[in-house]
Amino acid sequence: MFIKKNEDNFYDVIVVGAGHAGIEASLAAARMGLRTAVITINLDNIGQMSCNPAIGGLAKGHLVREVDALGGEMGRAIDRTGIQFRTLNTRKGPAVRSSRAQADMFRYKTYMKTALESEYGLTIIQSMVDSLIIEQRKVSGVVLWAGERLYSSAVILTTGTFLKGLVHIGLFSYNAGRAGDFAADKLSLSLIENGFELGRLKTGTTPRLDGRTIDFSRLEEQKGEDDFIPFSIEDKKISNSISCYMTYTNEKTHNIVLNDLDKSPLYCGVIKGVGPRYCPSIEDKVVRFKDKERHQVFLERESLDSVEYYPNGLSTSLPLNTQLKFLRTIEGLKNVNIMRSGYAIEYDYVLPTQLKHSLETKIIENLFLAGQINGTSGYEEAAAQGIIAGINAVLKIKGEAPLILRRDDAYIGVLIDDLIVLGTNEPYRMFTSRAEYRLLLREDNADFRLCEYGKRIGLLGEERYSVYKDRLFKFNELLSFLKTYENGKYYNMLKRPDFSVVNLEAAFNTGIGTESNHYDTDILNRVKLFIKYEGYINRQREEIDRLKKFENVKLDKDIDFKVIPGLSLEVVEKLNKIKPETVAEAGRISGVTPAAVGILLMRCRKS
Repeated sequence: MFIKKNEDNFYDVIVVGAGHAGIEASLAAARMGLRTAVITINLDNIGQMSCNPAIGGLAKGHLVREVDALGGEMGRAIDRTGIQFRTLNTRKGPAVRSSRAQADMFRYKTYMKTALESEYGLTIIQSMVDSLIIEQRKVSGVVLWAGERLYSSAVILTTGTFLKGLVHIGLFSYNAGRAGDFAADKLSLSLIENGFELGRLKTGTTPRLDGRTIDFSRLEEQKGEDDFIPFSIEDKKISNSISCYMTYTNEKTHNIVLNDLDKSPLYCGVIKGVGPRYCPSIEDKVVRFKDKERHQVFLERESLDSVEYYPNGLSTSLPLNTQLKFLRTIEGLKNVNIMRSGYAIEYDYVLPTQLKHSLETKIIENLFLAGQINGTSGYEEAAAQGIIAGINAVLKIKGEAPLILRRDDAYIGVLIDDLIVLGTNEPYRMFTSRAEYRLLLREDNADFRLCEYGKRIGLLGEERYSVYKDRLFKFNELLSFLKTYENGKYYNMLKRPDFSVVNLEAAFNTGIGTESNHYDTDILNRVKLFIKYEGYINRQREEIDRLKKFENVKLDKDIDFKVIPGLSLEVVEKLNKIKPETVAEAGRISGVTPAAVGILLMRCRKS
């Protein structure tokens, strides 16, 4: 059946889900000029923060700034709705410093809903998708739960925890995509019927506490930073509205948890999905770290318009009465009341080795996946995938080459490459340790690394691009000035660990060049870091140049690796399953030895 593009049931791009991945995907597609529809189960929960009320954090702050540099919305949203801003790891090297903001989660989702509603060419539909329309191994639309059909040139699935979502509170469970929302029970079957291999994961959240019943006088106050650099390059000022508070669990807390483990779905075998190793529940912490006398808890207010507090560090699926008992053993929470119960949720995901680096699936053409459906955890990881999926869906429709960010381009490149090449059997979380070239991929230079990509594909707006160009000009100007002024006196001094930006500012103020006084602290810091680590940066770039020759050696996409002599059965099995596109990609697969990479290189040179 031929469908004209101007009919009400046809869109260039359909995005399923309006969480953090779906928002970036749909905005990217619409801003790049295509008629786009985003379908969500509940219009009131666009941009919902289902877990912690925060954006950024270790390595995650890098992702937010990279999304912003490409033209995404998350950075602007948190700058304008955040209520406390801090930089983490300030005592460590610049590569691992990360920004984090506590969000006003109600205002954040209102901001995102308004952003979608304001975007020309973007239609928002409240409904549920039950299945995909597949014709000759190409997706051509979706079927909604009431039977309506919507057609499109590309579909992006950003289903979060909704695929056969199952919520657990103690030994009670019910179907839900998250507390208060329906689960998408039929879409998983549609994926399986079309040849996809699915797995099962688990995540959880904390109880929400009534702030009126917390004794803050007994807690340690933690304030925000006044000189915080905004996430978005077009924002200039950040306002800290509130403090958060710190407390700790204790022996009484742990004993209550241990005594009620027989009521935990996690330890009774009810939950089958694999949970996040790096963000364990309080049950996991108490069982796995028996020698630890206490665990840190951060109390974060969820909104200026609410008294609800999020006790970061107390994710749990124990029964409600157990949650209340262990909470009341914690300093400052003796009389606390719970407003919402903590819970665990199991959900289906698609094994990400079935994707290309563009986030298009290898099995069905024009079908893209982004976010937790690919096995990741976290708002920031979802947003990063969402913007790439949206960009590449548009480029595919236009017949242009996809945007593929390499591991030395961005944390986004590391994230996607890890998923596609290594896969994951647990919720994947980004860490700075996952990036080989993290000294190049700092938070402070995300715009220098990625704004040109955003401009070239038509996603980065003029305001952000002009800010980036001005910063780049000032950076190069100051660098050149320092190299030449008094034979590079200050350039060489900046290589010393004891010479800081404060020293440089003092030198400027004493008259080493009045033309230099217009540089703000951000530019001074960037120049300082570049000069101080120039030797290391150059070595990393040399290593990247050496490895690029392997990235450019393509493997035949239809090859059966069994025909290549010298490869072990294990290597053949992994190569045939993942189907790497390049020799370098093959070398990153766990179990593929350097000897196997050499065999692949020899074959490519002969053919």
